[in-house]
Amino acid sequence: MKKFKSAFMSGGGREKINYVYTQAQQQEIAEISELLPDVYGADDILAGKLAETEVIFATWGMPALTAEMMDKMPKLQAIFYGAGATDSFARACFARNVKVFSAWQANAIPVAEFCLAQILLGLKGYFRYVRTLNCKERFNHQLAGPGCYGEKVALIGAGAISTKLKELLGAFNIDVTVVPSRKENRTVSLEEVFARSMIVSNHLPNRDDNVGVLDGKLFASMREGAVFINTGRGRQVNEAEMIEVLKKRPDLTALLDVTYPEPPENDSELYTLPNVFLTGHIAGSLNDEVHRMADYMIAEYKRFVNGEENLYEVKESMLLTSQK
Repeated sequence: MKKFKSAFMSGGGREKINYVYTQAQQQEIAEISELLPDVYGADDILAGKLAETEVIFATWGMPALTAEMMDKMPKLQAIFYGAGATDSFARACFARNVKVFSAWQANAIPVAEFCLAQILLGLKGYFRYVRTLNCKERFNHQLAGPGCYGEKVALIGAGAISTKLKELLGAFNIDVTVVPSRKENRTVSLEEVFARSMIVSNHLPNRDDNVGVLDGKLFASMREGAVFINTGRGRQVNEAEMIEVLKKRPDLTALLDVTYPEPPENDSELYTLPNVFLTGHIAGSLNDEVHRMADYMIAEYKRFVNGEENLYEVKESMLLTSQK
């Protein structure tokens, strides 16, 4: 196997690299490439420290690359990004024919697993039940959900997370509808799926045209006891309108892993509404899960070196400004 000259890069320094890449993974990279000893940032690039570097291993905190920085890395061939979105630096790479590989598929797995758990509990009526079970008289099936057998679930957005989640839901007899983010690609409307689904899970891409599209009318149309899950982005929800509906409809439940702003302001009613469950952006890769992303990029590097077909190359059409 050819050994490319490599370097770790992160604006967060060694701490961020150590979080994503275990010592064993770093040692493996050192064995399969000619790895420089430090972790490098924007200033190091401009100082010419990566002039001989051919491949970069990176993660969150990757510097926003500029044409000047790319001039300082004339031998760079590829970046292996142990995280998800690459919009902040990928275009500068594309302009110089530098390949970009991302662990976006790996990052989709824990989000899909997180949503799967919430969907199954939501279909059983768990979230509504536990907040109302306060005396023995309520110890009955009155507020139980419809269950999982044949029920309707809507996934808003048709990207990697929805694809993986639909695959996981295939183990259950659940009627799953995936709604593409772009209207022209839809065969069913948001209005239809909000009105008929027991669970609606948001996975819209973080584009400007998606801001506020999930509004009060949609939430007001939801079925008795329905559940809304948001692991996408908070700004895709008109939170003020959603809050008003949740106040009028205590039967509904909102499971919010993301908000806008994030975290909510101190006086936000999201903290106090009994039918809102807040989690602090924990659905994505976290703690042990982040090492999966490093494994994906190490395996991708090996395919790159061996001239094999790569699985996780980022193309310009995949960036958020043109994402489908």
